[in-house]
Amino acid sequence: MSSPIVIPENAPFNAEQRAWLSEFLTKALGGAPVEVESSGPATPVTILWGSQTGNSEGVAKKFLKALKSGNYEPQVFDMAAYDKSRLPKEKNLLVITSTYGDGEPPDNASDLHEYLMGETVPSLKEVNFSVFALGDSEYPDFCQCGIEFDQRLEAFGAKRLFKRIDCDVDYDAEFAVWKEGVIEAMGGSGKAPEAEEVVVDEPFGKKNPFPSPLLNSYDLNKDGSPRETYHIELSLKDSGLEYQVGDALGVLSHNPAQVVDEILPLLPFNVKDVVPLPSGAEVPLREALITSYDIRSLNKRLLAAWSERSGSPFLRALVESGSREEIEEFCWGRELIDLINDHPADFADGEEFVSVLKKLQPRLYSIASSPNAHPGEVHLTVAIVRYNSHGRDRGGVCSTYLSDRVGDVCSGVFVHNNKAFRLPEDHSKDIIMVGPGTGIAPLRAFLEEREISKASGRNWLFFGNPCRATDFIYEDEINAWIENGTLTKLDLAFSRDQENKIYVQDRMLEAGAELWDWLKGGGYFYVCGDATRMAKDVDKALQTILKNHGGMSDEEAVDYLKNLKKEKRYARDVY
Repeated sequence: MSSPIVIPENAPFNAEQRAWLSEFLTKALGGAPVEVESSGPATPVTILWGSQTGNSEGVAKKFLKALKSGNYEPQVFDMAAYDKSRLPKEKNLLVITSTYGDGEPPDNASDLHEYLMGETVPSLKEVNFSVFALGDSEYPDFCQCGIEFDQRLEAFGAKRLFKRIDCDVDYDAEFAVWKEGVIEAMGGSGKAPEAEEVVVDEPFGKKNPFPSPLLNSYDLNKDGSPRETYHIELSLKDSGLEYQVGDALGVLSHNPAQVVDEILPLLPFNVKDVVPLPSGAEVPLREALITSYDIRSLNKRLLAAWSERSGSPFLRALVESGSREEIEEFCWGRELIDLINDHPADFADGEEFVSVLKKLQPRLYSIASSPNAHPGEVHLTVAIVRYNSHGRDRGGVCSTYLSDRVGDVCSGVFVHNNKAFRLPEDHSKDIIMVGPGTGIAPLRAFLEEREISKASGRNWLFFGNPCRATDFIYEDEINAWIENGTLTKLDLAFSRDQENKIYVQDRMLEAGAELWDWLKGGGYFYVCGDATRMAKDVDKALQTILKNHGGMSDEEAVDYLKNLKKEKRYARDVY
């Protein structure tokens, strides 16, 4: 009897496939005792993602997909769910993280980040690693969290597989470079096989934004308020776009044509030339400046390029100083036209000029509506930015674009999923919501959804603004929710209605005992709004409540909130 051909267990087949192939080869080759060569043991890869809004999670999933075509054993972890004791045992560690606030880690990355910033981490000399950092170059602490992960892993002995890549809001090209470099460093091929191009209708999304009609727009503030907070309603009819409460809407805006027309005569070249867009297409310079390049904000990168071409001693000294505070102070309230007027620069042509400009980025707004309450629509709550600085009237790029365009078509919108900011699946759970100012946007959506789904859990809202008489936005809706029982409790903080300013965190402390009862009973806690001040003050208030009413020490209170985040019961939509 001929000897069967043996298919090794680590070959890329299941048991049934190995048995069939063994039988087939045995018969075909006459039973020759041949063993199929193994591809060797799979390479272990651990991918950790830290994300405030979901971008890093999306990148992690893309990398996982790329690894499935090779001989790898990948694991993907939300950083909040990762066991830190595994670190010294990792073979190939990939860190994908964003940065928010003042260079802070995302909420789900804070525990691991804190651990690595300490001095109790064991040697990581057996670990190979690489970091992919997401950020926004408009902020001074660009990609700071990723930088710190990279530095600390190296400090504890880990060896860099591939260089860290810091990427801006658009990161597809940078991700392709990083993916290819990392996979090649692990002994594989990072280049995907070329596929035959198939022409299909591209669905609407970030790469193909939907031109959305603006249905309605009105100021939520009353006469006498120095603020403009607009309620914006846009149509999603026939777009195929779907969202859940907690998601954000990306809005592409255009620069004002009148500002562009002020800039063009000041440029030292033929402004009728065509120039490349970030997409690669070529259009006249005027069109490019209106639709595709940021002319309303300054940053360190632009100042550095401008100083070289202008020869300005002031700009050169400012950039070389490296002072975050001085650069921020100079950039605030200034735009590209101020650079052109005050520090004329020499550019050979339009292509060189746009090469120093940043792509006009979409603005993300927390969605203020439930899709079940408003089918085919999406609502936003937008603070309109208008001010005068350095002798010129200024305005927010996107907010002013939206505020006065009823009846027009917005240049493009897309849905940005935020899985970290979701209502509890169990409708019987209580929720506590803190959202001063425009932070009320996703909480309005939550309340609409809880009302229409007839959720049995209680709902508690903390809302604040300067003055009740003029700044109680969505007052009628909130009062209606109180009357029909959707809103169980409402605590208001109008900071300037009394001599001593009162904020939402103060109202939380006043209601500390009851708030602790809601948390102790399994309640969920949500915060939306300013990351640098309000969100930090709310977190401190929570810790105080846990100590005063939960009998916890400082350390126990911090750990309790960490666990709430891990359990997805403490969620923040902050910016």
